[in-house]
Amino acid sequence: MNPLGTSFSIKLWNEDDRPREKLRAKGRIALSDAELIAILIGSGNRNESAVGLSQRILASAGNNLNELGRLSIEDLMQFKGIGEAKAISITAALELGRRRRSEEALQKQKITSSISVFEIMQPIIGELPHEEFWILYVNNSNKVLQTAQLSKGGITGTVVDIRLAFKSALQLGAVAVILAHNHPSGTLKPSQADIQLTKKMKMAGESLDIKVLDHLIVTEKAYFSFADEQML
Repeated sequence: MNPLGTSFSIKLWNEDDRPREKLRAKGRIALSDAELIAILIGSGNRNESAVGLSQRILASAGNNLNELGRLSIEDLMQFKGIGEAKAISITAALELGRRRRSEEALQKQKITSSISVFEIMQPIIGELPHEEFWILYVNNSNKVLQTAQLSKGGITGTVVDIRLAFKSALQLGAVAVILAHNHPSGTLKPSQADIQLTKKMKMAGESLDIKVLDHLIVTEKAYFSFADEQML
């Protein structure tokens, strides 16, 4: 092994193969996921280039960016050549991508079906290791006025303040709400607590003339809709 690691230096590569130069010359679409991550971390270690290290990090996540996004800063720092600063850069970049996807879904789509809700909420809660309960406030054109987290809990559940949920609905002038929470376990079957909470929310909404349109249980790749299953 070369003690200086020069054989692994990106500086010695053909200019077309260097990630930064390749992005400038050919555009971002031309780069692989590993090359984009290599730009973030800047350098590898004594034994491998930034691209090689990025490929190994990706491989550990099944070459799946969603799985990579689940890794903590500490997980990333287990790779030789990834210190805290580089781990934070990777985490921040993936979070920006997640937020962009969420905002695009919110801006471009109004609620036309349960799939519309899933497309909005999956990037927000679909891959979390803990349970979160969210609410979407909807106007009379079925456009989302606002999304808000009502509670954040552990692996098995959350506690929801129904009064707070409808206070915000009144302030926003919402005519309807949609409920959504995730199941970190991956199961799509609603629990008795899920069913009871949905009933309470529906009853509270009826007294205020605010309709509960749906309640979705969201996982990484699928969802359960109370409305679709005629449980509202």
